[in-house]
Amino acid sequence: MKRNKIATLIIDGMFKLSSLVALSLLLSACGESNKLSLTQRSIIYCSEGSPESFNPQLVTSGTTIDATSQQLYDRLIAYKGKENTLTPAIAKSWHVTKDGKKITFYLRQDVSFHHTDYFTPSRNLNADDVIFSFNRIIDKEHPYHQVSGGNYPFFQSVEFENLVEKIEKINEYTVRFQLKYADSSFLANLATDFAIILSQEYAQQLSFNNKENEIDLLPIGTGPFKLKEYQIGSFIRYYRHDNYWQPKAKIEQLVYDISPSKTSRLTKLLAKECDVSSYPIAHGKIKERADLELDSVTALNIGYFGFNTKKAPFDNKLVRLAVSLAINKQALINTVYQGQAEIANSIIPKSSWAYDDTIQAQEYNPIQAKALLEVAGFAQGFTMDIWAMPVQRSYNPNALTMAKLIQADLKEIGITVNIISYEWTTFLRKLAQGEHQSFLLGWYADHPDPDNFFSPMLSCSATETGNNRTFWCNKDYDELLQQALHTKNISKRKQYYAKAMTIINDELPLLPIAHSKRFQARDSGVKGKILADFGGVSFYQVYKESIAPTDDTTKDKIPSDKLDVEAKH
Repeated sequence: MKRNKIATLIIDGMFKLSSLVALSLLLSACGESNKLSLTQRSIIYCSEGSPESFNPQLVTSGTTIDATSQQLYDRLIAYKGKENTLTPAIAKSWHVTKDGKKITFYLRQDVSFHHTDYFTPSRNLNADDVIFSFNRIIDKEHPYHQVSGGNYPFFQSVEFENLVEKIEKINEYTVRFQLKYADSSFLANLATDFAIILSQEYAQQLSFNNKENEIDLLPIGTGPFKLKEYQIGSFIRYYRHDNYWQPKAKIEQLVYDISPSKTSRLTKLLAKECDVSSYPIAHGKIKERADLELDSVTALNIGYFGFNTKKAPFDNKLVRLAVSLAINKQALINTVYQGQAEIANSIIPKSSWAYDDTIQAQEYNPIQAKALLEVAGFAQGFTMDIWAMPVQRSYNPNALTMAKLIQADLKEIGITVNIISYEWTTFLRKLAQGEHQSFLLGWYADHPDPDNFFSPMLSCSATETGNNRTFWCNKDYDELLQQALHTKNISKRKQYYAKAMTIINDELPLLPIAHSKRFQARDSGVKGKILADFGGVSFYQVYKESIAPTDDTTKDKIPSDKLDVEAKH
């Protein structure tokens, strides 16, 4: 399929499936062993939603990150091992000056961009691509800055444009970032799922044809997989990037079967229509099956109940406190998380080095809550909306059930709750626009530095991008974050973050609820690590064990409407 045709289809909302007639003829012509071989070379992942974009620079939602970042792209540096140490990626090495203001990256020379139906690169990745990727974010005059809306929520929340003074090309394979001041989280931020490298050559081609917006719809990266097909709300098909600079992925095809219903995902997993399923339910049933496995990681995350502090009555701190005291968090843990989480006393989990163990647990006290409402002028209560997110995330596996439990708790102190939900992308867009009163959401850390909780979630700059959905802005809080970033002394940083947590607990722009485990279910024949402690999923080193052709349970494992018609014979 030619690029222009693909572009037209995706902008209209879908890629067409390949001809089913041709597929039927093809499969009937293939022997049983060949059909099994195609199954063995592919993984089907039942995902909970459609990505908002194919460029993770533009969003922070976990659904998009899971579908794009680790599959399609690479970063300059990455995290490795149980200690999460920074390791080379596209940059084979780097150097930081003593004052921390100049960081020089030395790039690999063998990094190939994707060859697709819509783009054929003429060269490997070089310094121009790195400079293009980050100047697009920080330079408002850059020709691609406003493409797709001009919002880069993660980078804006950490004030990346205010930190980076300039990015210099030293030579074809050397890039230097010059910072206005030292920042102890700078390298950590460059290792996140958002700090991907795009192709400048591809951008130039799109500009020549006046199709700039396609850079975020028809992705070109350097990652282990490349986009082949996409049908919104149905599936994404990736092919292996055979010119990958690291060892090639172990599978040839990766299919995201988009299944928002948790029951549907379970059904497909049990019926062998999915190899791996996101956010599974019925953990006990899965564990009983010898042919299935349940994976989990203790994730760096936080599930919370947020208040729009710019809208009445939650512009009143006393009301926020009253509502918080009326919520039985232990009941939420028992019912929504099935006990697979711990009560959150802070936005950062206890495993973080910045956690302050002097923080008092949130008290459940409906009597005090009722008294506070009277002081705040709401003795008769009021009516409010809770927006419950429509997808499962590890930090909140069932927001609708949680909303109903909160609704019952608040009824006890005279507050009437309306529960509202939207389709996922609409939900996020309306939250960013501030149309809500209160909401159930969460945050999944992108790297282990504690600033990744404090800045993206609650900083003043994050209110401007809509990533801080509480729209709470506190200058003292922001100043503490800056002081923490300007020192490398861990003890001092911990003191600054402890003070920041005290401000959050006093102001209560949100109520921390739970730090949870993240679960995933897979066929026992699927091997390799998929889940990470933070960031999105990766299928780079995932593969299937050999399955005998006589095993009828695997013979038709990939549904006919998901198979690739270019199967080898």
